[in-house]
Amino acid sequence: MNRILAINRYQIQRLGFGLLTLIALLTVVPIVGVVVFITLKGAPAISQEFLLGFPRDGMRAGGILPAIVGTIYLTIGTAIFSVPLGIAAAIYLSEYASDNIWTRTIRIAIINLAGIPSVVYGLFGLGLFVLFLKFGTSILAASLTLAIMTLPVIISTTEESLRAVPQAFRTVSISLGATRWQTIRRIVLQEALPGILTGVILGLERAAGETAPILFTGAAFFLPRLPSSPLNATMALPYHLFVISTQVPEMPIKVQYGTALVLLVFVLTMNLIATIIRSRARAKRQW
Repeated sequence: MNRILAINRYQIQRLGFGLLTLIALLTVVPIVGVVVFITLKGAPAISQEFLLGFPRDGMRAGGILPAIVGTIYLTIGTAIFSVPLGIAAAIYLSEYASDNIWTRTIRIAIINLAGIPSVVYGLFGLGLFVLFLKFGTSILAASLTLAIMTLPVIISTTEESLRAVPQAFRTVSISLGATRWQTIRRIVLQEALPGILTGVILGLERAAGETAPILFTGAAFFLPRLPSSPLNATMALPYHLFVISTQVPEMPIKVQYGTALVLLVFVLTMNLIATIIRSRARAKRQW
């Protein structure tokens, strides 16, 4: 009888592992397929002129350098405004704030803000930064809008990473004479670094790939030059891809897929850098 039960449990376990493997394949295979398809379609367009040149002939020829540089500017601007503020807010909620109805309400609000459609953030940025604060359609207005959009992701993931650090680390550090801030800065933040990086990269990747917020606040249809000031408008890869795919007639298909491939490589490069840093940080972790 016991042998029969053991065999049944073994078969159920194999069935469970098989279902998990099938689900993983159903998730991974379409993603890999999309990446391979875009690579095959876009690779013929990749050249030095395409990457380092300026658009011409109504964006049907030339390169996409202004869009690449603009995307980099917007990502850096988003990081400057969102990362310090998001990590600071998470530290306060995790390490200093009392667990009461107000902090629980704030956490629920942060989670809800993460699910708001990006076009709503774009309209908010248009009203606040472009019109009310008179920043105009600019890199600054777009970066601030994207920063507000990415803050909920950064705050939530950073707070969870900080809470995952064992309480014993804090107790031992304080018992040895360290202040609360010294404990947070030298122990807690270092141990939570892998999770913090994950949240930061997730937020910045979303910002790099968004079209609606920058459509209202900072993206330009066509600029045959690089922006010279944070108060200038800029081209960006997501908006540029949208324009050449929907509003430019007789656009060569390889240019569309080439632009998509460049954006994909940009996002995957951010992921790779974060993975390397996260792996090294985890290797030094003591728990």
